[in-house]
Amino acid sequence: MQSSQPITERLLHSRTVLVFGEIDAELAERTNAQLFALAGASDAPITMVISSPGGHVESGDAVHDVVRFIAPEVRMLGTGWVASAGALIYIAAPRERRFATPNTRFLLHQPLGAYKGSAADIEIQAEQILAMRRRLDGLFAAATGQPFERVARDTDRDHWLTASAALDYGLVGGIVERSDEVDEAVQRAKR
Repeated sequence: MQSSQPITERLLHSRTVLVFGEIDAELAERTNAQLFALAGASDAPITMVISSPGGHVESGDAVHDVVRFIAPEVRMLGTGWVASAGALIYIAAPRERRFATPNTRFLLHQPLGAYKGSAADIEIQAEQILAMRRRLDGLFAAATGQPFERVARDTDRDHWLTASAALDYGLVGGIVERSDEVDEAVQRAKR
């Protein structure tokens, strides 16, 4: 089997970053390293392709914040499924630069926790997860244009959206079938 190194080099040459799989510290480090390297090389747009079941929220936060931090515009393309912490990364780009392929599914939900320890420590963790939920619901409300109360109600349970439902919800800015449609949509949004 051929090494993935030449493929990664070609992707970086085309200013494309793949975020596939569970969001964890290793994926966040690799993704952010690629984003910073591309930002250091040029201000040209970067395309980030996401297909993820989600994962560690703070790792998702790290990528979300770097996408917003770097100078080049980042265009998001959701494909497969974009769930949980994957959706958190996805909304780092403005809506007009968030795209999905037609069969993409999205999942928004409240943070999950599995804590052990003393009653006092469990109470601290419960307070932290509730604060995290409020923060995430606020980010999704701002990114979609939905009222905070609706997002909080929707994320009380698993909230699945097809690509077209995510477009109606404000999560997705456009559904695309070909790469040239992304460029066309971004140019229209700039006018």
